[in-house]
Amino acid sequence: MTTLFDHEEHASRYVMSIDGALVAVADYRLNGTSISFNHTYTQPAHRGNGYAAQLVKYAMDDVEATTAKRVLPMCWYVAEWFDANPARAQLLSR
Repeated sequence: MTTLFDHEEHASRYVMSIDGALVAVADYRLNGTSISFNHTYTQPAHRGNGYAAQLVKYAMDDVEATTAKRVLPMCWYVAEWFDANPARAQLLSR
């Protein structure tokens, strides 16, 4: 099984593919010094496997490593991810 993560800047989203099939997407919008994650989606056939959590972690790692932006978790899933990962709270916009 080959899992790939990608930041598709032209589409303002992060994606996760397994064996060439798109399984999860995290959409965002840039807002000045913040990045607002407004929608996370996992294909129904792939739900319940933790893929969205893996994708959000990848996205947060990328935001932290490549920008100075702070995260606005407008999507309920991203907000819950931060609740479950309080050590990453420094990324949140206050």
